[in-house]
Amino acid sequence: MKETPIKREIVDRLVSELGIKDFAKATIREVKQVAARAEQESGVEFIKMEMGIPGLPAAQVGVDAQIKALQDGIAHSYPDIQGAPVLKREASRFVKAFIGLDVPAECCVPVSGSMQGTFASFLTCSQADKRRDTVLFIDPGFPVQKMQLQVMGVKLETFDVYDYRGEKLGPKVESYLKKGNICAIVYSNPNNPSWVCLNEQELQSIGELATRYDAIVMEDLAYFAMDFRQNLSVPFEPPYQPTVGRYTDNYMLLISGSKAFSYAGERIGVVCISDKLFHRHFADLAARYEGLPFGLVFSTRMLYALSSGTSHSAQYALAAMLKAASDGTYDFRKEVSVYGERAHKLKEIFLRHGFHIVYDKDLDKPVADGFYFTIGYEGMTSGQLARELMYYGVSAICLITTGSHQEGLRVCTSFIEDHQYAQLEERMCIFEENNPHA
Repeated sequence: MKETPIKREIVDRLVSELGIKDFAKATIREVKQVAARAEQESGVEFIKMEMGIPGLPAAQVGVDAQIKALQDGIAHSYPDIQGAPVLKREASRFVKAFIGLDVPAECCVPVSGSMQGTFASFLTCSQADKRRDTVLFIDPGFPVQKMQLQVMGVKLETFDVYDYRGEKLGPKVESYLKKGNICAIVYSNPNNPSWVCLNEQELQSIGELATRYDAIVMEDLAYFAMDFRQNLSVPFEPPYQPTVGRYTDNYMLLISGSKAFSYAGERIGVVCISDKLFHRHFADLAARYEGLPFGLVFSTRMLYALSSGTSHSAQYALAAMLKAASDGTYDFRKEVSVYGERAHKLKEIFLRHGFHIVYDKDLDKPVADGFYFTIGYEGMTSGQLARELMYYGVSAICLITTGSHQEGLRVCTSFIEDHQYAQLEERMCIFEENNPHA
């Protein structure tokens, strides 16, 4: 057996010291910590693929607008809990330009990143009807959202979408909804970690079921318009970002500044709630919150209690970025398309050395190249593969931590440097030699 780039005893000792009993269940932070310490001890550069952090500079149009807002003295004022009017207007316009939906400015509420948006949404949805106390996840998904429910004591159901694409999706979702206890349905599109993209027919089945069973769909658009197989970058012209919002009034769209605009550090996003849902009165919410409708409970109760509003200057940054995108003067998709290019190169290397793509298809089409993709290796479980790759200076997280039932890993393209393709090629040659298929 050929010697691995990093001595096995270094990785094994670090895993033991950190108290990781099962590497398949190691968190992103734990994997990151092992990689950082192994890199330091060995002097061998790690190819880091575990963290979903933007690897591009923040959009300059946002930075300039935020600096100007601060220079104009905005920092001394509390932000309006409903959001700065300029951001609400631009969010409404952006949704029309790139999704093709009409969501009034009133119904677009800034949040301190989509993480806060989902937390406040879970709170509001889970309290809207006492009979509906459970959230349904169409997995795989973002692990921290389940932790949010754990923090607030809300129940969840989940299934892996892998075997339920196309016509199978509707009946599977309905099997949960007909129990009568589901308050919300959650998924990301494009999906973190698999990068599968639900199509209009699948979204239509979810939307129609949400209306029939009165569940609220939380559509996480963290990777907005990043299906690079089609051009979604021309404002006010189809094709638009696919959305459940065309098929139901029971929707909340979570739009983040973090990935599309590389503005993760300022914790800024916006939740766009359908006009009908925003103004709808739920008896249980009204009894608990002085007769307020859904949208005002979300903003003036949940968000107010959580943070008293969203960073004032960051709202001006997001407003400027959304405006430039809608005006056609800033092509945010072109900026982030490098993630797709990286994924294409990385996939080629892994496939050449005996790996396979786990979530490989959107029905009959190959899955898009994007921010994430998934890999597996025949004969290895997720935990075995993740740990083995650490010996080769490659770090990634196991799919099991995302709610997937498949054996494999999530690979993130955001931190890949140009010189690392050659490194990966060289290391995977050794990996394949040391781990031949039967």
